[in-house]
Amino acid sequence: MPENKYDVFLRGLAFPAVLVLAWILVGQFGLIDPRLLVPVQRVIAVPFFDPDGRTIWLSLVTSLVRMVAGFLIGGGLGILIGFVIGTSSLANRLIGPSFTAVRQITVFAWIPLLTAWFGNSDGAKLVFIALSAFFPAALNTQQGLRDVPIALIETSHVMRLSWRTHLFRLLLPSALPSIAIGIEIALISAWIGTVGAEYAMGFGRGIGIFLAEGREQFRMDIVLIGVVTLALVGYGMNIVLRCGLRRLVPWQRQNS
Repeated sequence: MPENKYDVFLRGLAFPAVLVLAWILVGQFGLIDPRLLVPVQRVIAVPFFDPDGRTIWLSLVTSLVRMVAGFLIGGGLGILIGFVIGTSSLANRLIGPSFTAVRQITVFAWIPLLTAWFGNSDGAKLVFIALSAFFPAALNTQQGLRDVPIALIETSHVMRLSWRTHLFRLLLPSALPSIAIGIEIALISAWIGTVGAEYAMGFGRGIGIFLAEGREQFRMDIVLIGVVTLALVGYGMNIVLRCGLRRLVPWQRQNS
């Protein structure tokens, strides 16, 4: 019997609720220095009443715009490269080994090189975010196309389907679930990459820079509201994207 989505949602809230309750109790009884673990009410008030805290709204909008731009560039290129490698044996032989080697490099290792090329500009951040989204999109697209059942491909050859029909009626529908997962991972990777790039490169606006400034000023209320905002935005993006992908791949919803 399928689980009620409302019950699943309530169970998902249980652990965060316990954490918040523990946070309130620790602050109430003064078990931890309030400079390190700021009381909940102070953290909630920061984005509305504190001059430094109110900059979180502009920082958040800046980060989201930056993340969407990097995601579209990196994710789009990733799907394109994954499609080429996944459908062409020649491209797989020519590009595949280099692609496999480059993807072994952890994405944060690119920061020194990017800052040397572009400085700490928005261009360097955008390239880093695009790289964060590129590899998940490319890998899942390639894998999805490689996993198309051979029986379907042989049937297409026997029926002498045109390349267009072969692509849009066989390859893409079969690979869509894997591509959808790649898009989901790419979006979350782009969000993580956005915060990481802003935090590491500094300068300008962004939620990562907001966190870095809070750390430098030893404002744990600013740091904590920044962390909470990151979690909420990431969770919200995940929900919105899954709803969109379920419309794109409706048979996955039926099987889940």
